[in-house]
Amino acid sequence: MKEEFQVITEKKAETAILVGIITQDQDERKTTEYLDELEFLADTAGVQVMRRFTQKIPQALAATYVGKGKLEEMHDYIKRMEDMENEVGMAIFDDELTAKQMSAIESVLGVKVLDRTSLILDIFAMRAQTAHAKTQVELAQYRYLLPRLQRMWTHLERQGGGSGAGGGKGTVGLRGPGETQLEMDRRIITKRISWLKEQLADIDRQKSTMRKNRGRLIRVALVGYTNVGKSTLMNLLSKSDVFAENKLFATLDTTVRKVVVDNLPFLLSDTVGFIRKLPTDLVESFKSTLDEVREADLLIHVVDISHPDFEDQMKVVDKTLADLGAGEKPKIVLFNKTDAYTWVEKEADDLTPATRENITMEELQRTWMGRLNGECLFVSALKKTGIENMRKTLYDRVKQLHVQKYPYNDFLYPDTEQIEN
Repeated sequence: MKEEFQVITEKKAETAILVGIITQDQDERKTTEYLDELEFLADTAGVQVMRRFTQKIPQALAATYVGKGKLEEMHDYIKRMEDMENEVGMAIFDDELTAKQMSAIESVLGVKVLDRTSLILDIFAMRAQTAHAKTQVELAQYRYLLPRLQRMWTHLERQGGGSGAGGGKGTVGLRGPGETQLEMDRRIITKRISWLKEQLADIDRQKSTMRKNRGRLIRVALVGYTNVGKSTLMNLLSKSDVFAENKLFATLDTTVRKVVVDNLPFLLSDTVGFIRKLPTDLVESFKSTLDEVREADLLIHVVDISHPDFEDQMKVVDKTLADLGAGEKPKIVLFNKTDAYTWVEKEADDLTPATRENITMEELQRTWMGRLNGECLFVSALKKTGIENMRKTLYDRVKQLHVQKYPYNDFLYPDTEQIEN
């Protein structure tokens, strides 16, 4: 009797190359930092990065983003990998591409082309769990797709023949149906965008009613760059189990919990993380989710102090808060991941200025305490160090805000153990 064997093959991860540029406004160090983040985004989306390509040019080229020679170099690499049976599935560019650029690049490379925006949208679509988040992501996707529809119909332009150029019928005759279908798709997507906006407006009204019914509670919102530990801090303070993972955008839906510190209750919300070059359409679509930030009485700006570029990340968050109209709200800066902070001691005879890489944690603390007039804390949510000091500071600030906002209230609140949007 013949034995039958079932061959089980694991699905191979998608593979990609990353592409970035070094310009007069973005030096090599900054480009490397951006590509590090892009690789983290790719990893979050389940894509394995095989190689990076960079080019030094004054600015991105309007037609192809990078030069012709760099495109040929990427094409040769992709072909070489294919011959070695190690196929490259896509090329991911660090900036948003136009439809024209995508089409031109694909025609040379022969693989799928994504930009930073489409990759982030894919991750958001993967992460969205609730109807609210899914609606917001779908709206952002359609807004991104609408100006790029023309690219989907370029194949019609290559279907010449039959009537000849002399009669003028070949190209024109074939182009008509394409344009009709293109306009039809535009109308469908435009209607879908309008419907999604109406759905979000309904959800916003419901959530606004929910916020009004929360009682006289001070609202505190955790904000910060993506993957700085907001959800871990949320779990520590609220003793709950909000999903936390070492991936970008682990949290999309705003979660609200009632927290009690020394018999003083307040509401704590965990919001979606910010990121550099965050797509405009995504910010617009997620404005309703960020209502918790706009309506908060106190913001806790969580910073990953172990990240080599944490100061730039802080600037991104501050700018996003300002764009949301929340830039002037009372704020505590919470430096997290102190356990992961590393530094290299300078030589005694080294007279070069100190940098982030060779400043001790103690020096850094003194610097930021002075810069922020003491309105900052240093903790490790993972190791649970500095948490008691954080609780005490939170108690003092929340009590102060409560007295200002509700001077005649004696901290009697409705018995709500958990509130979640």
